[in-house]
Amino acid sequence: MVQDLFSVRDKVVCVTGGSRGIGLMIARGFVEGGARVYISSRKADVCNQVATELSKSGTCIALPADLSTQAGNDGLAAALADRESELHVLVNNAGANWGAPLAEYPDDAWDKVLALNVKAIFHLTRACLPLLEKGSAQRDPARVINIGSIDGLQAPLLDTYAYSSSKAAVHHLTRHLASKLAPSITVNAVAPGPFESKMMAATLDNFRDGIIASCPMGRIGEPEDMAGVAIYLASRAGAYVTGTVIPVDGGILVR
Repeated sequence: MVQDLFSVRDKVVCVTGGSRGIGLMIARGFVEGGARVYISSRKADVCNQVATELSKSGTCIALPADLSTQAGNDGLAAALADRESELHVLVNNAGANWGAPLAEYPDDAWDKVLALNVKAIFHLTRACLPLLEKGSAQRDPARVINIGSIDGLQAPLLDTYAYSSSKAAVHHLTRHLASKLAPSITVNAVAPGPFESKMMAATLDNFRDGIIASCPMGRIGEPEDMAGVAIYLASRAGAYVTGTVIPVDGGILVR
């Protein structure tokens, strides 16, 4: 039945960067869909507060972690293993941005952005492999969903050199991992366009009308748009999809 085809009920899900923005949109969708959801973010108080709020609609547990280091990623995987015997869905969403003019762009920006946006995906996915393999079934593999960006598919207007490069790397790392981890684990990426988030706040404050005008769908993305694609990839409906990068941008890339 169709409701079963798109069901994520009783799945164990981990969403990094799940306390705000796109991560929160995805986490809320899984919680409301009946999954058992773990969210992680660097700030423990915020992570705990959001988990408490989401638990009003289902099950959400906070596991704060600093994913900018390999130790932080290994620690999050160990904390999951202490609580669960298997993991069905890992959403690698935690990320950072940095904008500065080309002549002033600092080396620190590359270190910070690549560590969180690319290396953390690699380290956490690798550390979670035993749990993901236990969560895999023949017709319902475990899932890794990486959050990229349309800025990794086109050259952005803003001076976010490390960010756009990191997201292009996320897309290719997704393909590489997909080829290695099939058939027991699918690996896909979502490339969001403009959504209401802290990372996008300044851009939307300054360029909202222009962004909407450039979008064939004529609006900014809404939480259901992001939750919907993640739930599709995590449900039985997406079980035969791997190695893809799915833009969720209202058609901006086709302009």
